[in-house]
Amino acid sequence: MSECSHDCSSCASKCADERKPQSFLKPMNKYSNIKKVIGVVSGKGGVGKSLVSCLLASKCAKAGLKVGVLDADVTGPSVPKSFGITGRAMQDDECLIPNVTENGIKIMSINLLLEDVNSPVVWRGPVISGVIEQFWSDVRWGELDYLFVDMPPGTGDVALTVFQSLPIDGIVIVSTPQDLVKMIVNKALNMAKMMNVPVLGLVENMSYYECPDCGKRLEIFGKSSIDETASELGIPVLAKFPINPEINRLVDNGKIEAVQCDELDNFIEALKG
Repeated sequence: MSECSHDCSSCASKCADERKPQSFLKPMNKYSNIKKVIGVVSGKGGVGKSLVSCLLASKCAKAGLKVGVLDADVTGPSVPKSFGITGRAMQDDECLIPNVTENGIKIMSINLLLEDVNSPVVWRGPVISGVIEQFWSDVRWGELDYLFVDMPPGTGDVALTVFQSLPIDGIVIVSTPQDLVKMIVNKALNMAKMMNVPVLGLVENMSYYECPDCGKRLEIFGKSSIDETASELGIPVLAKFPINPEINRLVDNGKIEAVQCDELDNFIEALKG
């Protein structure tokens, strides 16, 4: 028998090494120690996924946890603006240095590397995927309890890169009350199952509007079916966020850390526990 060259592409033997599943996980650098990585996903755009990512990070920071946000929505980054970060990210001889918010949340986004934040990112999928991998392996994250990954909508190249390259411990699925919610959730849920990643729960954004005069709740996008969908799929509803102009104002002004988000209290306590 000839000596094994470890090149399975031209080998007729079916050895044990060839049958082992290949891992695409990228190593964490020696300057980073991240305990848990949570992806925030949606089956379509425009549901408030980035808002939920930032609110989760902000709520964790207020609870005393060390938190970071990796903005994986490379072609539509919005995380830095939500936190009021305008300065460019720096780097040393070995790593990129994340920017830090007022409450100590570490942020890395493509907008922190562009000379003009209004410049479009017109890159093909493999280039974007490479950037995501660098945001994981080449950033000096330091000690973090949680790294939230704000993923692009859908189940394409970048989502696949995140699931395969980063050690995702669980995902939060964001949706809205429209009739197509079940299809949206199912797409994200099925991808998570394919990648063997646990679903921590659902967040419904734009769930209702509360009249400031009479306090009546108005279901502007129709009656929510998130509870029924969650029950059928066997996953919890983590929070229902209202349409709130004050939240929009704070986000537009880069003050998302000032948002009071009681809806996430139970979930954050569960993370801490």
